Amino acid sequence: MLYSSLELLALFIVTCSIVVQAWVGIGFGLLAAPLLYLIDPAYVPGPVLVVGWMLSVIVVLKQRHSLNWRRVFPAIAARLPGSWCGALLLVSIAPWQLSLFFGGALLLAVWLSLRRYSVALNGYSLTVAGFLSGILGTATSVGGPPIALLYQHEPRLTARNEIAAFFLIGTPLSIAMLWLNGGSELLNATLILKMIPGVAVGFWLSRRLERVFNKDSARPAILLISTISALVVLWQGITGGLAA
Repeated sequence: MLYSSLELLALFIVTCSIVVQAWVGIGFGLLAAPLLYLIDPAYVPGPVLVVGWMLSVIVVLKQRHSLNWRRVFPAIAARLPGSWCGALLLVSIAPWQLSLFFGGALLLAVWLSLRRYSVALNGYSLTVAGFLSGILGTATSVGGPPIALLYQHEPRLTARNEIAAFFLIGTPLSIAMLWLNGGSELLNATLILKMIPGVAVGFWLSRRLERVFNKDSARPAILLISTISALVVLWQGITGGLAA
């Protein structure tokens, strides 16, 4: 398979982003989507969603015996209507309007977390977070922060594994909703195939990283990535609004 120089750059971006998500539980969509969009808008949202899902498959297969499927199920179930709403919004209103709304909401959630306002990890909160993640992930490819903020006080490996289980089922729902709502052209099989080596290499590198830097808590990383996510999404909304 031959790569152009820009496709090699995209592969490098994917690899680095996979390392982050495989260690923390989120970060791939945030880091990869904006940079890949600059290379070619066709990377977002379809190929980014598919490649992120591949990492979830690997993590769940590796950690399947330690996963608490019962706990994460409400978030998975709520992802379906959230994904449907996200797909409808994506094809019916201006993307910059979505970006402004969700970027502001994410920033507020991070601020509340830093102010020590915590939300209990239970079926109700997981349902709400799963719904919001479905909307945001389908519309912008950055669906991790709503669910990850709930897991910020959990052990890092627990958070990573259960978030991966959520994305394992939730991401195909987002892809299906895009397809059913007229977004089949957003899935570019050639770009997806060329990014697959980045998933394998990135996961392998994350395993090496764990041996050197194996912290139990991912809360600082989750809050940092969520903050950057909010700012990136807000910036997309501001620039999109100015250009409209």
